[in-house]
Amino acid sequence: MLSAVEAGLDGLDPEVLARVVWSGLAEPGDPVAAGLVRELGAVTALETLLTRGESALDRFKPRLARLELTAILDDTAACDARLVTPGEAEWPSGLDDLACPPHVLWVRGPASLGAVTRRSVAVVGARAATAYGETVAADLAAGLAERDVTVVSGGAFGIDAAAHRGVLAVRGTTVAVLAGGVDRPYPAAHHRLLGHVAQTGALISEMPPGSTSLRSRFLLRNRLIATMTLGTVVVEAGRRSGSRNTAGTAAAHHRVVLAVPGPITSMASVGCHEMIRSGMAQLVTDAPEVVELIGVMGQDLAPDIHVPARVGDGLEGPDRRVFDALPRRRGAEVDELAVGAGETEATVRAALGRLELLGHACRTEHGWRLVS
Repeated sequence: MLSAVEAGLDGLDPEVLARVVWSGLAEPGDPVAAGLVRELGAVTALETLLTRGESALDRFKPRLARLELTAILDDTAACDARLVTPGEAEWPSGLDDLACPPHVLWVRGPASLGAVTRRSVAVVGARAATAYGETVAADLAAGLAERDVTVVSGGAFGIDAAAHRGVLAVRGTTVAVLAGGVDRPYPAAHHRLLGHVAQTGALISEMPPGSTSLRSRFLLRNRLIATMTLGTVVVEAGRRSGSRNTAGTAAAHHRVVLAVPGPITSMASVGCHEMIRSGMAQLVTDAPEVVELIGVMGQDLAPDIHVPARVGDGLEGPDRRVFDALPRRRGAEVDELAVGAGETEATVRAALGRLELLGHACRTEHGWRLVS
């Protein structure tokens, strides 16, 4: 194995090949493998594994005996994937914040990860989503894509799928992070959806082609979604869920955490409501609000909400009180208005003069009234 790595199969750098080997030997997020590769480099770490006797590294050896590097590289080429390693321009820089980053990423699709993740948001949520949640996720993702934001999710049922579909509907860029190999879309029912993602965006995984989507790998996959993006938006989540795990990882790495509220009677939104109430997440309702929080300060501001103006807006003090005391249909004399406003007659006369100039009051033969 070491000789094949050092020989540089397929013209690949030995360090890249060694990282491919480590991806096949160690589970995602393995602290021992990550620490060894970080300290020694992938090639020297592999040499240490092969030459050291009884040690804490023995648990990697059963897989080492069965690992076929050439087969992994052939499978990578067969599914039209490419290898991306730390330090390359396409490597998402946010992954460097992880204590145990991936050794290498397999990428299928035309999107350059390093470029598209510079302005990106994760949209995640419940698999057993409601119609409300799926509609919100699709609209939110489409709005983000229209504002040149890449949407990253996990390709799962429910909110993930709705987010991917929302982006594809407006021809935006979306990235799906998989728990298994990029040649084995999971769930199988999303084969066509993930195929469309691979045509315009990217499918990525830290596991070699052919790897299965084990349950433990989903939570570890979430750390990539949380850190390769600028923020995470949760649309529907239970008290305990993978989405809350993603949000927790994002918060721990100082990313923006956002949550969409749902009906207070919906159990599907309990997790979102708890995150908002605890201060872990900020409440958002649409794409402009998300972009304002993850975008460039002063440039990506959400538009002001238009509130229809009402007659009398801006009036304060005696002017406001006299305005409120004025009848709409009949007229009222100054002494009557003074009682209604709780002001002196002199103050009421002065206020009426100002209100008349503003076009709010008029004098009739029966006294003063509001201008209709």
